[in-house]
Amino acid sequence: MLNQEFKVPAKLKTTSMVLLGIGVVTLIAGVATMLLGKEQLEQNRFWSVLLQNSIFFLLISLASVFILSATTLAQGAWIVSFRRIPEAIGSVVWVFATIAGIVLLTLVWTDNFHIYAWLQDGYNPHNSLNALKNFFLSKSFFTIWTVVVLVLWSWFGIKIRQLSVRQDSEAKGSTKTYWQNFNISAGFIFVFALSLASTIPWLWIMSLDSHWFSTMFSWYTFASSFVSGMSMIMLWILYTKRHGYLEIVSTEHVHDVGKFMFAFSIFWTYLWFSQFMLIWYANIPEETVYFQIRMHGPYRIFYWLNIILNFVCPILILMPRPNKRNYFVVTLVAIIILVGHWIDFYQMVMPATVQEHWKIGWFDLGIVCGFVGLVMYLVSNKLTKAPLVPQNNPLLKETIIHIA
Repeated sequence: MLNQEFKVPAKLKTTSMVLLGIGVVTLIAGVATMLLGKEQLEQNRFWSVLLQNSIFFLLISLASVFILSATTLAQGAWIVSFRRIPEAIGSVVWVFATIAGIVLLTLVWTDNFHIYAWLQDGYNPHNSLNALKNFFLSKSFFTIWTVVVLVLWSWFGIKIRQLSVRQDSEAKGSTKTYWQNFNISAGFIFVFALSLASTIPWLWIMSLDSHWFSTMFSWYTFASSFVSGMSMIMLWILYTKRHGYLEIVSTEHVHDVGKFMFAFSIFWTYLWFSQFMLIWYANIPEETVYFQIRMHGPYRIFYWLNIILNFVCPILILMPRPNKRNYFVVTLVAIIILVGHWIDFYQMVMPATVQEHWKIGWFDLGIVCGFVGLVMYLVSNKLTKAPLVPQNNPLLKETIIHIA
């Protein structure tokens, strides 16, 4: 008899609440410090930390909606055995979207040009060459497109989960809801292509250095968030299995997720190298300035950590087949990847906002704890709302006999 009704372990509940409490207290202390100190650098650091973490946790949660949609369109059976985990993560995207939306719109509508310099009138000269850029980097477009995208991401995350749960109560053999989910997934991929795969990283992150640009930046951001999202799914799979759930998830399924972690670590590295190599080779001043502070300046420690944690460690550890099937090894690599890509997002944001005055202090760590606690609390509670194994899914039998 399958143990399908997830109950949140007391230790997980306590840990999530403690971390969430640390985050809330840190946020309150940060607001007080910012208001009392009134130093511009501290204000920049306050908003930069919130910006980096809200975007990072939103995008790695959104990765679950993407993997659900992609495998639904491909009719991939392997994911069905643990489908409820990415569904639970994807269905709480709206929470992180709300947080990110508040941070982003507050920055824009308070004219915080210390974060988004393009908010200063005339920062990008008004001429025919910059006409489209000035339209794109405007308060009205930023607001409208950000709100539209966040609402759509949230709706798709909730809808895909709802349809999957609805299928549980349908007559055996019915595929009506299955094909509805197929169509919704196709819609999400279209929205995803117009948002995270293109415009949103330009708008939210690349515009922090609005005189710098890279045509690969959106794919680079996608690769970073996707491999992190797969790592988070891996951690939840192994956690639930450790507590006696997801008995139908075999080593073969874990191996498949491990292959995604391995493959997209290489894909991220390919994009990282391509972006860097083209800018280095061309040696155009307005492009190389982005890497100057990161490679040779005060952020060089993150530059090298980025390569070590996000490429060297995953490829060396996960290349042997047995390692992708070893629960301890893939857990370790998942944690390394999450830490590594948090650092990746850190070095995307901080050099543009606090320049050389970086530090990872109590506020940075406290906010991270808060977001981690929020993920743990929301996802664990969502997992209790439906059976852990989807019922009546046409591919359920295939996933049970799946061999990698």
